[in-house]
Amino acid sequence: MARQSVPPADSWTSTEAGSHLRGRRSRDTRPEVALRHAVHRLGLRYRLQRRVAPRCTADFVLPRHHVAVFVDGCFWHGCPVHGPKSFRGPNASLWTAKIETNRARDLRNTKAAADAGWSVVRIWECEVRSSAEQAALRVAAACPSEPD
Repeated sequence: MARQSVPPADSWTSTEAGSHLRGRRSRDTRPEVALRHAVHRLGLRYRLQRRVAPRCTADFVLPRHHVAVFVDGCFWHGCPVHGPKSFRGPNASLWTAKIETNRARDLRNTKAAADAGWSVVRIWECEVRSSAEQAALRVAAACPSEPD
């Protein structure tokens, strides 16, 4: 008689409902690109994917102004408005733990970047989708004004 393998309690179970999440981009997402274009239209220049502290890479930085920008996805980073309030299904506890881990990492990275002398701007995906120009103005506001 063949033994059936039972996955450990802390391993992911593949489900049809979660298949759309496979292969999602982590860089150059639509909101990130839209924000970069809006920032560029304001005359600000940036560099992509720069390390601002050990184990902390910003989505893009404005090196002249020492500003690090992170664009956080509503689902993956637990947006208070659009993030999931709870999870169902066989992976519910794992999803909850993953989102909490992401949020803890975000806090750690924000502190590490600030400690390294960077001004940190975190923009939610929904802010960019609502108005990339307004989100870009938030980035611009973090830039010290140019001396005359």
